[in-house]
Amino acid sequence: MSKEDEIKRSLSKVQETSNIICDNKSVGMIIKKDEKILLNERKKPPFGFAPLAGHVDDHGSFEDAARDEVKEEAGLTVTKLTLIFEGRIENYCRRKDGTWHYWKWYTAETEGKIVANPDETIRVGWYSKREVKKLADRTKKYLAGEITDDEWLKNPGLEPAWFEWAKEMKMI
Repeated sequence: MSKEDEIKRSLSKVQETSNIICDNKSVGMIIKKDEKILLNERKKPPFGFAPLAGHVDDHGSFEDAARDEVKEEAGLTVTKLTLIFEGRIENYCRRKDGTWHYWKWYTAETEGKIVANPDETIRVGWYSKREVKKLADRTKKYLAGEITDDEWLKNPGLEPAWFEWAKEMKMI
C-alpha cells in the first residue's frame, strides 16, 4: 500500500468520528513578504506545513471564506485578494465525505501582526523558497514511505494536498 493510500485510510478513520459533513469547497491564500511565503504547521489532520486555508462552509463566498480564514488562523486582515488558480483535487480531509475539494487559490495582501490560533496551528511563519523546497523534499520522502508516521508528526514537510497544489502552480 502506498503512503498516499495509508494517509487516505488514516483520514477515513478520522472521518468516521467527525460530525461535520464536508462541503467540498476550500480556499487557500498565498501571502508573501520579502520573498518569503506564510505557512502554518497544521495542528489538525492532514498534518504538515501549508498556506492558510479552509473550507467555505457558512462563510458565504469563497472570498469571504478566504478573509475569515486568514483572520482566524493568523490574526491578519486581508486588504486585497486576487484569484490565481482554481480546480478540483482528490484530497481527503477530516470531515465526513471529505474525499475531494474544489479549491480557489488567492494571493492575499494583508495588514496586522501575526497571531497564531492555538486551536488551528502549531506555528505560523515566513519561509524562503529554499525552506519550502526542503519541506517539499521531506514530503516526497514521506509519500514514498521513507519517513514513518511518527517521524512525520515530529518533523513534517508540506501537507500532502498542498504539495500537489504547489507542484501544479509551479511553486516547487
